[in-house]
Amino acid sequence: MTLSIRNQIPGTVSSVTAGEAMATVKVRLAGGQDITAAITSESVEDLGFTEGSVVTILVKSTEVSLATGPVQGVSIRNQIAGTVTDISTGGAMASVKVGVEGGALTAAITNDAVTDLNLASGSPVVALIKSTEISLATA
Repeated sequence: MTLSIRNQIPGTVSSVTAGEAMATVKVRLAGGQDITAAITSESVEDLGFTEGSVVTILVKSTEVSLATGPVQGVSIRNQIAGTVTDISTGGAMASVKVGVEGGALTAAITNDAVTDLNLASGSPVVALIKSTEISLATA
């Protein structure tokens, strides 16, 4: 299956915490960073996710925010350090590619945000992704 979601990163499930309706699944990237996905408990069961399962993390580029450093006092679980590798700008929006240990992410942000954050190739950034915006697929 081919998807329009550009952010597809391989990882391994390190833990599953099941709830009545929702579960949190922690996934370790090849570079050692952890990502938390909040998915339905039914999906965990249907896909057979257990510790050690090999998965692919999927996240739309419009769901990736960027900061110039770690952010304190925020509920966003996923803060992934990386480096800007490329910026493509359009009329109002920009596509910012970020190299992270174990993969790469693309963030769709406004041109104003690129300017305000003074982003350029080589800039250190932190990608912010809510756990509810992470999807998981079997590898």
